[in-house]
Amino acid sequence: MKERLLRLLERAGVLRRAYGLYEMAKTLTPGPPQPSVAADGLPVPPRRLIVRVAGTASTEWFLEGGRLGAETIREVLARQGRQVEDLGAMLDFGCGCGRVTRYWAALDGTDVRGTDASAAAVEWCRRNLAFARFETNGLAPPLPYGDAGFDLVYALSVFTHLTEELGLAWAAELDRVLRPGGFLLVTTHGERYRPRLSSSERERFDAGELVVRRPEAAGSNLCAAFHPGAYVQETLAGRLEAVEFVREGAKGNPYQDLHLLRKP
Repeated sequence: MKERLLRLLERAGVLRRAYGLYEMAKTLTPGPPQPSVAADGLPVPPRRLIVRVAGTASTEWFLEGGRLGAETIREVLARQGRQVEDLGAMLDFGCGCGRVTRYWAALDGTDVRGTDASAAAVEWCRRNLAFARFETNGLAPPLPYGDAGFDLVYALSVFTHLTEELGLAWAAELDRVLRPGGFLLVTTHGERYRPRLSSSERERFDAGELVVRRPEAAGSNLCAAFHPGAYVQETLAGRLEAVEFVREGAKGNPYQDLHLLRKP
């Protein structure tokens, strides 16, 4: 939905209801018949869950975007001399209905986990992606895992919908569950999104500040956060080391920046 319309609906006090109807309309938009099983042999989620994580009811883009997300993860790790198959445990933070998680079905010996704030999405994953284990999480930490349990945590288009307070809290929590030498991969709205900002927002963004729209809707697609690269590396990362930055490098989340952080 266009930003001007969103502001008008917000002032009228009907934004959340209107956005819910907007997402429902996407779910009901006529299109080609949705297959019950994809080419990978795994079930396809219902359109209502696909819309939430993909922004569209297109099964084709849901599957292709997930494939590109998994491909991006493989390529980033390879540049660090690591393979997904070598990981003891990985966490898909903000897994939704398994858009990327489903592409780890063939891993042998890797403990694949997923967590999301949507109980409906997690329940679907539990029923249909039996090779992995899934949990729900709240809007704020903690996660239901012990310290230093994962070699890789990835959060694709998650911090893009969090306030600064929540973003910093979750970055610290993901640091907690990472093993020493483990990687945290996050994607953000960066320089590509600068033209969408107002003049005052651009001033803050150019000064290296995080810009957040509709913070009261944090955790939903209504909340939009825009991260200057330096903010991620110097503030959000906390004690994690920034080892790679690829502008617009998140192929499964077009135009988002990719940041790879490593725990000392």
